[in-house]
Amino acid sequence: MSIIHAVLLGIIQGLTEFLPVSSSGHLVLFQKIFGISEPALLFDTMLHLGTLAAVVVVLWKDIWAILRKLIQPLTAYLIIATVPTVIAALVFRKPLERAFETGRYLGFAFLATAALLAGAEILAKRAAASGNAAKIAVTTNWLDALVIGVMQAIAIIPGVSRSGATLSGALSRRLDRDFAARFSFLLSIPAILGAVVFQLKDLVKGSGSEAVSGATAAGATVAGGIGTAAMIAGTLSAAIVGFFAVRLMLKIVREKSLWGFAVYTGALGLLVLLDQFVFKLVF
Repeated sequence: MSIIHAVLLGIIQGLTEFLPVSSSGHLVLFQKIFGISEPALLFDTMLHLGTLAAVVVVLWKDIWAILRKLIQPLTAYLIIATVPTVIAALVFRKPLERAFETGRYLGFAFLATAALLAGAEILAKRAAASGNAAKIAVTTNWLDALVIGVMQAIAIIPGVSRSGATLSGALSRRLDRDFAARFSFLLSIPAILGAVVFQLKDLVKGSGSEAVSGATAAGATVAGGIGTAAMIAGTLSAAIVGFFAVRLMLKIVREKSLWGFAVYTGALGLLVLLDQFVFKLVF
């Protein structure tokens, strides 16, 4: 993979990790377009580390408030919401890896994201019309957290947006839009760290990647031929773009709707399916 390709993928990751359009789905799609044949999971994880840095910088006040008082309901809710994803990742890891490599279900997954976003906005509008007060941190309960966690577990499928799924779950449970966005982004932290832990085993064993063992003109090779320079460039671009994307998304969720993202992912899903079954230009 060239540095230019890595930077482009980093920009895509930074934009799509927090916008509800599926970062994993876009990475798989653009890897197909660029003709990149290396396994995607490790490079995907490194790009997620870049976006992890972005969300930590933007939400450092929220994170510090949790660290200052670990024993509190919000901490428990984040743990409850993380458990379904851990279980799903352990049970479906091999099929997940194949899904990343082939992109077989990508079109259907994008359509699923569109349906989730549209459904969430419809439910949120009905809840607002009912006159019921939106839930904030002190009125959220364990069932709300569990529903959001189940939605995040579904989003391990490439093409199903993690932020979109968790926002959909939060809005369907009548969470305040600002709190829903912040909870979704806070929940991304253990999700990203969990992905890194899963990859550490492969790094140690050298499965699906190469150990860093020296330097070449292009940099030490890791992750099936992806150079160190390309890996760093991709991670940095994901972090920088992700910083602005998370700030933008917080504003969008507070002040606007998710309908635009639903239309985009729906149209993208249809285009991917047309290519998979008719044109076969990429897949």
